Amino acid sequence: MSPRMTNPSLVVPDALQPLLDLSKVINNAGVPQQTLDFVRLRVSQINGRAIRIPVNAREPGKDGETEDRLAMVADWRDASCFDDAERAALALAEAVTCLSDREDPVPDEVWDEAARHYADVELAALVMQIGLVNLWNRVNVANKEEPAEWS
Repeated sequence: MSPRMTNPSLVVPDALQPLLDLSKVINNAGVPQQTLDFVRLRVSQINGRAIRIPVNAREPGKDGETEDRLAMVADWRDASCFDDAERAALALAEAVTCLSDREDPVPDEVWDEAARHYADVELAALVMQIGLVNLWNRVNVANKEEPAEWS
């Protein structure tokens, strides 16, 4: 399947750079990179946006990450390899992504647990990461972009 058009972030003049800048700001807010990666992957899974994770996506030990943990993101509730802070971020990612599934989409318990593990700037960065990934997912799904390579 080929995209319907050139990616909208490239079609709209000056749209791509602010999105890349926002991503850079989020990456520098203090949330561990692997947590941001888990959030990106989980949000994309929920949105049906496939991401191809190569077999050697991460070398064990690099950034504390292994491909095994990336492969377990969809089952984070049952997987023992995620710490409490990562679990809180993943629960927040699911709640913020699935806004129409519940009367109270982001329950206080989910928010409070995330706030217990992250300072305000980190929590804000997580919320922005979730929103940005949802934006990219929706743009790419609407445009029928090919699944992205993990990077």
